[in-house]
Formats: sequence, structure tokens, C-alpha cells
Amino acid sequence: MARVTNRDELRTARRLSEAVLAVSDQLTVPEVLQTIVDTARELVGAEYAALGVPDDDGSFAEFVVAGVSDEMRAAIGPLPRQHGFLAVMLREPRAQRLADIRADPRFGWWPSAHPVLVAFLGVPVLSGEEILGALYLANKSGGFTDADEELVGVLAAHAAIALTHARLYARNRELTIAEERARIAHDLHDAVAQRLFGLRLTVQAAELLLDRDPAAVRERLAEVSTLAREAAEELHAAVLELRPAQLAEDGLPSVLRKQVQVLDRAYGGAGGPRLCYQEADPPVLPTGQQTVVLRVAQEALHNAVRHACARSISVSLTRHGETGAALEVADDGAGFDVAAVVRAGRSLGLRSLRERAHSVRGVATIRSTPGAGTVVRLEVPGGTG
Repeated sequence: MARVTNRDELRTARRLSEAVLAVSDQLTVPEVLQTIVDTARELVGAEYAALGVPDDDGSFAEFVVAGVSDEMRAAIGPLPRQHGFLAVMLREPRAQRLADIRADPRFGWWPSAHPVLVAFLGVPVLSGEEILGALYLANKSGGFTDADEELVGVLAAHAAIALTHARLYARNRELTIAEERARIAHDLHDAVAQRLFGLRLTVQAAELLLDRDPAAVRERLAEVSTLAREAAEELHAAVLELRPAQLAEDGLPSVLRKQVQVLDRAYGGAGGPRLCYQEADPPVLPTGQQTVVLRVAQEALHNAVRHACARSISVSLTRHGETGAALEVADDGAGFDVAAVVRAGRSLGLRSLRERAHSVRGVATIRSTPGAGTVVRLEVPGGTG
């Protein structure tokens, strides 16, 4: 029996080590969280496991699951809201262990296609006193133990590291874009100042020629008109880049174009990828569809800029059908084997993409080949939002 225990301890240590290494292994945050959830489910012997990271709108920015098939996920429907024990774990910074979650008065409900949960273990993901999310495990024969809670607590701590790293990267990216906006403002000052200086010199030259050569004066005045127009155009273009994008006011094509331009300025130099945007008769989509398209574009651009090692990244927005739209984000970077990623159980990015598309009755695909780049495509219908 001692040999079995030692073997179990070695397996536990190995799986914990794999989960810890995933945090620093250049994987995306969803992949790290998936590894942590899979490891927690396996090591404590739970039927189901999940990790939720809340957003500011009463839902979840990330909700990673293990033990639930793609078919069951599709039947359950969209990402859950913050209710019942999902919400309890986001408010109370301590573990919750129940013999039957349904018997607790704080239990809410679940969709009809949701699996029935009985034994429950919830462990918060904490950064200091702040709750970043929670690990949820359910349905262990005989219920969960103190040892299970301690083990899941270790994994929750590493989930907190991954989420903190993601926050730091996002802040760094915001600083990069803020620096780029400052550079645009500096360029704006230089460009417009140069135009105005040329404008002043041309006016002075026209004054000197006023009595001697009226024809030359007319030429100078034409130059004045051209310089004034160019200064106004540069000012308008720079102001558009500096102004924060608003979907409701600017529309999806304008917001996408602006984001690609800013990212190109921020990352396109010093060996980074060049980014370009093009559109072909995109329709005006309802607000819900616009938001999904923008979020998918942002995630695809983030992955391409950070991970693809690409020379070029292109974004296109075109009409699809009568009233729908198609988004494509393509890069010529390293690419990957999609089938191998799915087989390895690291297809969270693809599942998340499909869930976003499903929420607006759309279709999402990822095509990629090692060494030949990646294409993310999202097709969404039009209609009412």
C-alpha cells in the first residue's frame, strides 16, 4: 500500500509541476487556465471543474471548464452569469465545501442542459485581498476532503499568478499605445507647424510680388490654399487617431481601422509586423454583432502581434450575404497545427471564439499551418440587435 501511495504522490507532484511550468511557458492565459482546471479535476477526482474570471458586466471574461463535452457546452448555451454559487465565490474570499450544493440556500439554478452537481468545492483565486476569480469542482464520490482543498488552493495560487501576468501585460500594452498617442501628438505639432511656417513664407513672398508680378502672386495664393488644405487634413487625421474609439458613435469599420493604425504605429517598426486594414462594403451591424466582431478582432490581433512572429498582419471587414459581415485577421507568422492543439486539449481559444460567434448566431473558424501563418475568420449575420 505504501508503494501505491508513493506512486500517487509522485503523480500528483508531476501534474502540479506541469501546471506550475505552464504559468511561465509562454502559453496564452486561456491555455494556462485550462491546464490548471484539467489538473485540478484529475488530481482531486472530480467529474467536473471550472475556473471563472468575472467581467464588469455581471458575466465572465473567462470561463474555462473540464469534463464537459463540446456538445454539452453547446446545449447549455452562452457563458453563465454571476449568480448562485458562481457569485458567492466572487464575493467571499474563502473556500466553500458542500456535500450537496443543491441543499444550500445560496444555490440558485442552472440551465436544463446543465449537468447535475452534488458534492462541491469552490476555492477563490486571490491576489492579496482581491478576488480575481474562482475554481469550481463538483461531483467527487464520497465528497471533497481537506487535502483536496489544500491541493486546489495551490493551483488557485498559480492561476492568480497567470491572471496577474495578464493584467501587467495589458497595462504595458496600454502604456505602449498611450506612448504612441503622445508620439502622434508630437508628430501632429511638427507637421502642422511646418505647414504653417510654409504658409507664412508663401504669404510673405506674395506680398513682395503684389505690385510687380500679379501672375506670380496668383501662383503663391494657390500654394497658400494647398498648404492650408494639407494642414487641415493632417490635423483632422491626427485628431481622429488620438480620439478614443466609440462603437456607437464611430461605427465598427472606423474603430477597426483606427485600432489597426495605432497598433501598426506601436509595433510596426524595429522589426515588428506591419499591420493593414481593408474593407469592402461592410454593412451596419446591430450593436451586439459589432461588439462581438470587435472583441474577436482585438483578441486575434493580440495573439498575432504577441505570438505569431509575423512580418505582416492584415485585417479585413467585408459584407457577408445580404446584411451580415465577415471579419478576417490573417498573419504570415509561425502558425500551428490546429488538429494537434485540439487533440492535446488546448483548443480553448478556438472554443472561446466559437462561443462568441454562437452568441450572435455566427460562425468562427481558425485555419493555420506550421510555418505558413494563421487566418481567423468570423461570419456574423445582420438583423436586429
